[in-house]
Amino acid sequence: MTTLADLIAVLDAAYPPALAESWDSVGLVCGDPDDELTRVLFAVDATAAVVDEAIDWRAQALVVHHPLLLRGVDTVAANTPKGALLHRLIRSGCALFTAHTNADSADPGVSDALAAALGLTVTGPLDAKPQSAVDNWVVQVPRTHTDAVLAALFAAGAGGGGNYRDCALRVPATGQFRPMAEGGAAPGELQRVEEDRLEVVAPPAARSAVLAALFTAHPYEDPAYHITERAVLPSSRGIGRIGTLPEPESLRAFTNRVASALPPTMWGVRSAGDPDRTISTVAVCGGAGDSYLNAATRLGVDAYVTADLRHHPVDEHLRKGGPALVDAAHWATEFPWCAQAESLVHRALPDLETRVSTLRTDPWTVSASG
Repeated sequence: MTTLADLIAVLDAAYPPALAESWDSVGLVCGDPDDELTRVLFAVDATAAVVDEAIDWRAQALVVHHPLLLRGVDTVAANTPKGALLHRLIRSGCALFTAHTNADSADPGVSDALAAALGLTVTGPLDAKPQSAVDNWVVQVPRTHTDAVLAALFAAGAGGGGNYRDCALRVPATGQFRPMAEGGAAPGELQRVEEDRLEVVAPPAARSAVLAALFTAHPYEDPAYHITERAVLPSSRGIGRIGTLPEPESLRAFTNRVASALPPTMWGVRSAGDPDRTISTVAVCGGAGDSYLNAATRLGVDAYVTADLRHHPVDEHLRKGGPALVDAAHWATEFPWCAQAESLVHRALPDLETRVSTLRTDPWTVSASG
């Protein structure tokens, strides 16, 4: 039997909640983790029409990108628009799960799906998310006390994270010392003791707790230990992606490529820059990406594909000689992620029946060229 908890575990592994921005709201919105699942629907937004589709299809879970509940929520009463949707989902036994900025920064994530749709070969993130700082503790301990010291370090917060706990390296060693104080065992004589060299990792925030645990559990009054902090390094995780086209093409041709690759919307696809400019390297950011205009310029790409671009930022960007800009509908740039999420869930939980909603949840409904 596949449960909602199984689905959550797969999605959290692919899109770790720790990657979400501090202001975001991700994860399970409603539903019982112990409930059995047979059908899961994927969509960008939990609109009324998408909720209708999930219920009509008898899905037990709806996985979306955009949070239904985010800022300033103080009621889910059934007589409010969002509350009404939640009540309908709950009454129908359909859970709601959100993967938002954690899916944006994951590897692969939202922008990887966008890059793949455009035929790009990804070379890295647009704005890399630094790896968290971590301490590496090296401790020498008599072998008779190894287990006790490790247990104390683990209880204090050392020994891994994520899906792993109680991680350590144990290397057999021989320690030596020469006691000099009178009254000690054989003062002046070199002593050798069977020891273990232990290595554990821990977050820097746990230093005080780990140090206190070490001194409490270690049999020596002055234990030998060393702490090294790993440098904060960029990773493959982060917002947006940089990629290369199979062959250079003009901005005009590239704009047509984007329009052909993404689902059609009333917004369409528009570009800013010389139509004949040669495009080889491209930055992409699913969703609203004007805050990364400077990053795209700094990385020297030929074009930047994103959504929700505004007049003045675009004008200033072009004045500074930045890359050409391609502006598509917000929903369209994130829609490819739905197939990515569905695929990874189907691979991990093959007994589930999965489907991507083809309903267009882009809010714009009419366009006119004048």
